[in-house]
Formats: sequence, structure tokens, C-alpha cells
Amino acid sequence: MEYFIESAALDQLTSDCVIVGIYENQALTAAADLLDQRTQHLVSKILQRGDLKGKNGETVLINFVPDSTIARILLVGLGKQAPLSKKDFRKALAAAIKTLKEHTLTNACCTLAEVEVSGADWTWKTRRIVEVFDDALYQLKPLKSIPDSSYALQKMTIWTPSKSLEAANIGLKQGVAIADAVALTKKLADLPGNICTPTYLAEQATQLAATKTSLRIEILEEADMQTLGMGALLSVSRGSRQPAKLIALHYQGGNPQAKPIVIIGKGLTFDAGGISLKPAEGMDEMKYDMCGGASVLGILQAAAQLALPLNIIGLVPTSENMPDGDANKPGDIVTSMSGKTIEILNTDAEGRLILCDTLTYAQKYNPDVVIDMATLTGACIVALGRVPSALFGNDDQLCQDLINASESASDSVWRLPLWEEYQEQLKSNFADLANIGGKDGGSITAACFLARFAETFRWAHLDIAGTAWRSGGTNKGATGRPVPLVMQYLLNRASGLNA
Repeated sequence: MEYFIESAALDQLTSDCVIVGIYENQALTAAADLLDQRTQHLVSKILQRGDLKGKNGETVLINFVPDSTIARILLVGLGKQAPLSKKDFRKALAAAIKTLKEHTLTNACCTLAEVEVSGADWTWKTRRIVEVFDDALYQLKPLKSIPDSSYALQKMTIWTPSKSLEAANIGLKQGVAIADAVALTKKLADLPGNICTPTYLAEQATQLAATKTSLRIEILEEADMQTLGMGALLSVSRGSRQPAKLIALHYQGGNPQAKPIVIIGKGLTFDAGGISLKPAEGMDEMKYDMCGGASVLGILQAAAQLALPLNIIGLVPTSENMPDGDANKPGDIVTSMSGKTIEILNTDAEGRLILCDTLTYAQKYNPDVVIDMATLTGACIVALGRVPSALFGNDDQLCQDLINASESASDSVWRLPLWEEYQEQLKSNFADLANIGGKDGGSITAACFLARFAETFRWAHLDIAGTAWRSGGTNKGATGRPVPLVMQYLLNRASGLNA
């Protein structure tokens, strides 16, 4: 969908629908009040009938507006007449776009950026309108012989007063870049494992680099990894007919001498669990084990689109984890690129094996910070559910910067500990460490494992197992998280808010 900023008087607009806000006490926003006056108090008459109480997320569509160039008016409940929280603003936007999707509108105008939101300016509110609306309109189209009907809505205008045009245009630019990044992430993640293989993912990264002059691509093949001694990563791909790849996507927008931000994303394009085979139920969703890698491609695309004044390197180790005569076996010992030996007690704990070698590889870039994101542990879902991603890290300031970014982006995280006591669970009788630490604190011990390979730089780990996709039924699909969170972190870095 296309997005535009409009500052002309509302009653002069020609639109299929104008979206306005209503509070619980039936107080009108400024835009709603203006339209009410220009339509012989049509809005007030609807409210007097009691069809809308003004609770946050309620909607009523006025389908006919007489003697007006505006065909419809969508009333959206905002809740109590006070500054909205960022989550309540998002809830109101989601309700608005859900209603619009159900009707054959080709264009609409949203006035909700005028609503006061705690801690948010016009840039933030404009960006959030684009992100929420675009997320709701996403469709994966190319794989059905009889495709689902496309949504009619093609154009969204965001109404903005003249004094706020500059801020709104910045928000529009950011919102479109982040929405495009989320859409790319969701598309790659939603593709089935027989299409989105490690080779396919590398090809998509190559195509992305070809479209952005500020991006440079490097693909490490298995022979390159063998030369580098990446025994942990290569041990995972042994059970697959698909060769592993290590994608390195470089973006240089900052001072050439500035240390880069390295972002790593787990790219398991399908995870059957290897010899430690997963249960059949829900195994189809293991195509989503590459959501971290897909997020990295989306983030680098957005960084280039926004020309961020930063140096960023995206690393995506990508493989399959399959059962085969040559696959890892429980009890096998492999040697990582760092030289540390690892006893593989469970072949389904493979994500940490491909990530640990990639963390070691990241040292070559002398990074300022390293952030990895991975659908790493089911234990994370047990601990936190599907609301926040789990955050771990060896640097308090980096973790706090990510928490601040998550709150601004409404892409929640919750920090969990990396206490030394948990390392005891990773001890092995036969190797430097085991790849699992038992059933207790599984997401923590997985992070503790990664921490052993991130001792030379500032590092944070996002376990997105519970947030990267929605599970089951017709609601199944990738969410695009944590793209909004990491993009907010990068925007904060670019503006000097983070050290």
C-alpha cells in the first residue's frame, strides 16, 4: 500500500473513508468535531444512538455521508479522554485497519496521529500508523493456485497539520522502511522449507545487495567454513542434502573508521531436530526456525533504505537440521571455530551450534556491539509466553538500550539472567562444554552457552522463539519481530541516543 501525508482541510478532501477518534465520554477529537460540523452533526447523531461507547478498539463505520466528497467515516474508540499509552494507540490503529479490510475501499485518510499519546511525537505516531496498517494488510500470495482475494485498500493518507509536516514526513519515511523490512522478513519466513532453502536465502540476500548500492554481499560456502574450522556449524548441515551457507551482508553508512554493529540471525530453514527427532505435531512450523536470519535481511534493507549513518554487518548462518546417516549423533564431540570442544547431547539444540561459530567469526570485524536473534528455545515460550522476546547480554548498557528501544517500538523484551551458576549445567565429562544444560532454565543455559563465545565484545542475545511467529490454525504466520525493536535501536544509535 502507498502512504502519503496530507495537510489540506479535512472537509476539502476526497476520500473513500476518513478515520477519526472518539473518547469514552463521547468527546470528539478535533478531526471528528470538524467532520461532525460539516455533516450536519452526523457523527453526534450516531453516538446518541449508543452504537459506539468509545472504548478502546471499538469501531463504527458510517457508510453514507450525504452531500460530501467523503464517502464514509470510520469512528474508532480511543478509551478515556487522556493521553493514550503506546499500546492503546496501537490497539486503536489495529481495530481501524481490521474494519477497513472488511470493506471494498481503495483509499482512506487517517487522522489519528492528532491523538495525544504519552511519550510520543508526530514522527512516532505517523510511523506507527504505517507499521500497524501495513502489517495488517500483509499477504503471502504466490503459492496458491486459487489465491485469496487481495485487499482493495491501496492508498492511505495520513492527515497532518502544517506545523507538524516535517516531523510527520520523517515518521512516514521511517515507517515505510520498517514496514517494508517486516514484510520481507514475514515473506521469507512464511515460505516453505522446500522453497526457502539455505541456497535460496543466500540468493535473496544477493538480490537485496544488488538493489542497494550501499550493501555488499559475501557468501561463505562449506569449503570456506571448513578452512576456518567451523566444526560446530558444519556438524549441523551434515544431515542435510542442502549445503550450509554463511551470509555476510555489509552496510557502510558511517565513518569508515567507526566500529560496526554486527547483527546475527539464526537461519535454520527447516529444523526436524536431527537424530533427536521432534514430535510430528507442529513440525511444519519449524520452517520458522530461520526467522532470525530473515529479520537480519529485513533490517539491513531498512538501514540502506533510510541511509542510516552507521556501519552494520548482518551475518546469517543458514542450514537445515535433518536426520541422516551422516547426521550428528547424541554423544558426538565437535570442535568449534574458537577451538572449544562441544559434546552434542541433543541434536535438536543445533541453533547454538551454528551461532557459536558465527559469534567467533564476528570477532574479525572488531565490532562495537553484537546482537544475535534466534528462535532458540521452546523453554523461552514456557518461561515468558508469546508476549516478550527474552533478552540476555553481557553488557548492562547495551541491554538497557534494547529495553528502551523495545518500549518505544512496542516490541517487548524481558531480560533474564546470565549468572555464573547456570554455567555449571553445561559441564561435560568429555568436552569443554555440552550443548544442553538439562530441562531447568533451558533458555538461560542456551544463552549461557552462547556467552562462552562472546567474551571479547559487548553482546546481547534475543530469544524470539515465542514472538517470531503465530502458531496454529488460520492465524499461523510470521510476525516480523524483532525487526521493529532492532530498527528502533539503530535509529536511536543514529540519532546519538545510545552509546
